[in-house]
Amino acid sequence: MEDYLVRAMTTNKELRILAASSTNVVAEAQQKHQTTPVATAALGRTITGALLTGSLVKSGDEVVLKIDGDGPAGKIIADANQKGEVRGYIQNPQLDFYKNSQGKLDVARAVGKGQLSITKIMSLKEPYTGSVPLISGEIGEDLTYYFTASEQVPSAVGLGVLVDTDLSVKSAGGFLIQLLPDASEETITLLEKNLAKLNSVSALIEDGLSPEEIIELLVGELDYRVMARKEIKFKCRCSRERSYTLVAGLGKQEIEETLAAEGKIEVRCHFCNESYVFSGQEIKKLLAELDEQEN
Repeated sequence: MEDYLVRAMTTNKELRILAASSTNVVAEAQQKHQTTPVATAALGRTITGALLTGSLVKSGDEVVLKIDGDGPAGKIIADANQKGEVRGYIQNPQLDFYKNSQGKLDVARAVGKGQLSITKIMSLKEPYTGSVPLISGEIGEDLTYYFTASEQVPSAVGLGVLVDTDLSVKSAGGFLIQLLPDASEETITLLEKNLAKLNSVSALIEDGLSPEEIIELLVGELDYRVMARKEIKFKCRCSRERSYTLVAGLGKQEIEETLAAEGKIEVRCHFCNESYVFSGQEIKKLLAELDEQEN
């Protein structure tokens, strides 16, 4: 199944719903970072959560979703924009194989206690960051709490990643549903009933359900209208040119010390693991350029 995200609204204008199939995106992240199963699940949920959250911002803006727990996973960060582009990484991709009492991958144990934060990077305003304590470490539940507590929008978030026996990503996806200001008690009751009946997101996608079919399960008998449908993809913004600029910003002394020790300078992108190597000749040229700027 192709990866895509659907944003919809019930015709009574009481519910906003987003649903995504992100199997290929999460699989690409797994391959780039060579994550073990629990790390794959934690990173995949964070990436999918960022995609859903990023689809709520205006064009040109982006969001950075950061999970900062005290568990062995370390920091997990993903950023996404309204175009459906996302990138992400996990501090410790080689996590041990944890399972919980239900026999499922124990993401909560890997994440631990700490904070979830969302930074909105807006083209015409200063960046804004909201944060909440991690209430479970399951990421979906933590995002639910974030929207309800930090943004005052009653929400439900479901995120899932199913890892196959060969450690590849079998299925991944998620949903975000929010109550709009005029939601009636009848709509709230119906939504609670539908959420209680819902199977895990990864199981729904493994069964072949599309984002539209997940939305239908969420809204039940309510009519809805699709507001947008877009492809989602793992896309990093790193480049050799950006890495060169980063090296230039290190300062002459650090550049010279690294060059003397290594004979080259290598820059590796956290988000996609791409490595950019600058030869001794290139670094000497850079140092000459920095000398010219000083003079």
